[in-house]
Amino acid sequence: MSGSTFRRYGGIIVTLLFIGGMTYIFSWLLDQQQNPNRANLTRVLEGGEREVVLKQNRTGHYVASGEINGRPVRFFLDTGATLVSIPGAVADTIGLARGPALTARTANGDVTVYATRLERVRLGHIEMGNVPASINPDMSGQEILLGMSFLGELELVQRGEKLRLRVPRP
Repeated sequence: MSGSTFRRYGGIIVTLLFIGGMTYIFSWLLDQQQNPNRANLTRVLEGGEREVVLKQNRTGHYVASGEINGRPVRFFLDTGATLVSIPGAVADTIGLARGPALTARTANGDVTVYATRLERVRLGHIEMGNVPASINPDMSGQEILLGMSFLGELELVQRGEKLRLRVPRP
Protein backbone atom coordinates (compact mmCIF):
# COMPACT_ATOMS: atom_id res chain seq x y z
CA MET A 1 0.00 0.00 0.00
CA SER A 2 1.54 3.31 -1.01
CA GLY A 3 1.62 6.30 1.32
CA SER A 4 -1.13 8.17 -0.52
CA THR A 5 -3.39 5.08 -0.57
CA PHE A 6 -2.90 4.59 3.16
CA ARG A 7 -3.70 8.24 3.82
CA ARG A 8 -6.80 7.91 1.70
CA TYR A 9 -8.14 4.68 3.29
CA GLY A 10 -6.31 4.52 6.63
CA GLY A 11 -8.72 6.88 8.38
CA ILE A 12 -11.71 4.90 7.14
CA ILE A 13 -10.17 1.62 8.31
CA VAL A 14 -9.37 3.04 11.77
CA THR A 15 -12.89 4.49 12.06
CA LEU A 16 -14.51 1.16 11.11
CA LEU A 17 -12.32 -0.72 13.60
CA PHE A 18 -13.26 1.78 16.33
CA ILE A 19 -16.99 1.50 15.57
CA GLY A 20 -16.78 -2.31 15.49
CA GLY A 21 -14.94 -2.40 18.82
CA MET A 22 -17.39 -0.03 20.49
CA THR A 23 -20.35 -2.02 19.15
CA TYR A 24 -18.89 -5.21 20.62
CA ILE A 25 -18.27 -3.56 24.01
CA PHE A 26 -21.77 -2.04 24.26
CA SER A 27 -23.38 -5.30 23.13
CA TRP A 28 -21.46 -7.17 25.84
CA LEU A 29 -22.47 -4.62 28.49
CA LEU A 30 -26.16 -4.84 27.53
CA ASP A 31 -26.01 -8.62 27.62
CA GLN A 32 -24.40 -8.49 31.09
CA GLN A 33 -27.24 -6.27 32.30
CA GLN A 34 -29.84 -8.68 30.88
CA ASN A 35 -28.19 -11.81 32.34
CA PRO A 36 -25.95 -11.03 35.32
CA ASN A 37 -25.98 -14.73 36.31
CA ARG A 38 -23.65 -16.38 33.83
CA ALA A 39 -21.22 -18.01 36.22
CA ASN A 40 -20.39 -18.56 39.88
CA LEU A 41 -24.01 -19.29 40.75
CA THR A 42 -23.34 -21.91 43.42
CA ARG A 43 -22.27 -21.39 47.02
CA VAL A 44 -21.34 -24.26 49.32
CA LEU A 45 -22.83 -23.89 52.78
CA GLU A 46 -21.90 -25.52 56.08
CA GLY A 47 -22.61 -29.23 55.93
CA GLY A 48 -21.86 -29.35 52.20
CA GLU A 49 -25.29 -28.11 51.17
CA ARG A 50 -25.26 -26.06 47.98
CA GLU A 51 -27.39 -23.13 46.99
CA VAL A 52 -27.68 -21.05 43.86
CA VAL A 53 -27.77 -17.28 44.34
CA LEU A 54 -29.13 -15.15 41.51
CA LYS A 55 -29.03 -11.39 41.08
CA GLN A 56 -31.87 -9.47 39.49
CA ASN A 57 -31.20 -8.08 36.06
CA ARG A 58 -31.69 -4.40 35.23
CA THR A 59 -35.46 -4.92 34.79
CA GLY A 60 -35.89 -6.73 38.12
CA HIS A 61 -36.19 -10.27 36.73
CA TYR A 62 -34.08 -13.33 37.35
CA VAL A 63 -32.30 -14.57 34.22
CA ALA A 64 -29.58 -17.18 34.42
CA SER A 65 -27.49 -19.46 32.25
CA GLY A 66 -28.10 -23.17 32.65
CA GLU A 67 -28.40 -26.42 30.73
CA ILE A 68 -31.07 -28.70 29.34
CA ASN A 69 -29.89 -32.20 28.46
CA GLY A 70 -26.30 -30.91 28.54
CA ARG A 71 -26.97 -28.06 26.09
CA PRO A 72 -26.37 -24.46 27.27
CA VAL A 73 -29.53 -22.34 27.53
CA ARG A 74 -30.74 -19.13 29.14
CA PHE A 75 -33.50 -19.37 31.73
CA PHE A 76 -36.05 -16.74 32.71
CA LEU A 77 -37.35 -17.76 36.16
CA ASP A 78 -41.16 -17.69 36.14
CA THR A 79 -42.99 -18.86 39.26
CA GLY A 80 -46.27 -18.17 37.43
CA ALA A 81 -45.52 -20.86 34.83
CA THR A 82 -46.70 -24.36 35.71
CA LEU A 83 -44.11 -26.06 33.51
CA VAL A 84 -40.73 -25.31 32.03
CA SER A 85 -41.74 -23.72 28.72
CA ILE A 86 -39.41 -23.89 25.73
CA PRO A 87 -39.69 -21.89 22.50
CA GLY A 88 -40.23 -24.18 19.49
CA ALA A 89 -37.00 -23.11 17.77
CA VAL A 90 -34.95 -23.81 20.92
CA ALA A 91 -36.64 -27.21 21.35
CA ASP A 92 -35.71 -28.08 17.76
CA THR A 93 -32.09 -27.05 18.38
CA ILE A 94 -31.89 -29.16 21.55
CA GLY A 95 -33.60 -32.07 19.79
CA LEU A 96 -36.66 -32.39 22.02
CA ALA A 97 -39.52 -34.64 20.94
CA ARG A 98 -42.99 -33.12 20.78
CA GLY A 99 -45.57 -35.17 22.62
CA PRO A 100 -49.34 -34.71 22.74
CA ALA A 101 -50.81 -31.27 22.03
CA LEU A 102 -52.15 -29.40 25.07
CA THR A 103 -53.87 -26.08 25.59
CA ALA A 104 -51.95 -23.71 27.88
CA ARG A 105 -53.39 -20.60 29.41
CA THR A 106 -50.87 -17.75 29.15
CA ALA A 107 -50.91 -14.02 29.81
CA ASN A 108 -51.58 -13.63 26.08
CA GLY A 109 -54.48 -16.10 26.03
CA ASP A 110 -54.79 -19.79 25.23
CA VAL A 111 -52.09 -21.38 23.06
CA THR A 112 -51.35 -24.88 21.78
CA VAL A 113 -48.20 -26.39 23.26
CA TYR A 114 -46.69 -29.87 23.13
CA ALA A 115 -45.83 -31.97 26.16
CA THR A 116 -42.25 -33.16 26.58
CA ARG A 117 -39.94 -34.42 29.33
CA LEU A 118 -36.44 -33.12 29.93
CA GLU A 119 -33.83 -35.72 30.83
CA ARG A 120 -31.74 -33.18 32.76
CA VAL A 121 -32.21 -29.56 33.80
CA ARG A 122 -29.29 -27.82 35.47
CA LEU A 123 -29.02 -24.43 37.13
CA GLY A 124 -25.63 -24.00 38.80
CA HIS A 125 -25.10 -27.19 40.83
CA ILE A 126 -28.83 -27.87 41.12
CA GLU A 127 -29.76 -30.62 38.70
CA MET A 128 -33.02 -32.51 38.25
CA GLY A 129 -34.03 -35.27 35.92
CA ASN A 130 -37.25 -36.22 34.16
CA VAL A 131 -38.68 -32.70 34.38
CA PRO A 132 -42.11 -32.13 32.77
CA ALA A 133 -42.04 -29.34 30.20
CA SER A 134 -43.88 -27.90 27.24
CA ILE A 135 -42.77 -26.80 23.80
CA ASN A 136 -44.42 -23.59 22.64
CA PRO A 137 -44.02 -23.13 18.86
CA ASP A 138 -45.42 -19.58 19.07
CA MET A 139 -42.94 -18.43 21.73
CA SER A 140 -40.22 -16.22 20.27
CA GLY A 141 -36.68 -15.64 21.48
CA GLN A 142 -34.14 -17.93 23.08
CA GLU A 143 -35.12 -17.67 26.76
CA ILE A 144 -36.73 -20.66 28.40
CA LEU A 145 -39.32 -20.04 31.09
CA LEU A 146 -38.10 -22.00 34.10
CA GLY A 147 -41.46 -22.81 35.67
CA MET A 148 -42.68 -24.64 38.72
CA SER A 149 -42.08 -28.15 37.36
CA PHE A 150 -38.44 -27.33 38.25
CA LEU A 151 -38.70 -24.47 40.76
CA GLY A 152 -41.45 -26.15 42.80
CA GLU A 153 -38.92 -28.72 44.05
CA LEU A 154 -36.73 -26.00 45.58
CA GLU A 155 -36.72 -23.63 48.51
CA LEU A 156 -36.78 -20.05 47.20
CA VAL A 157 -35.87 -17.07 49.38
CA GLN A 158 -35.79 -13.55 47.99
CA ARG A 159 -34.08 -10.74 49.88
CA GLY A 160 -33.38 -7.42 48.25
CA GLU A 161 -32.15 -8.01 44.72
CA LYS A 162 -31.05 -11.61 45.30
CA LEU A 163 -32.87 -14.91 45.04
CA ARG A 164 -31.52 -18.00 46.79
CA LEU A 165 -32.51 -21.44 45.51
CA ARG A 166 -31.77 -24.56 47.50
CA VAL A 167 -32.72 -28.22 47.34
CA PRO A 168 -34.62 -28.84 50.60
CA ARG A 169 -33.24 -31.38 53.02
CA PRO A 170 -35.16 -34.67 53.08
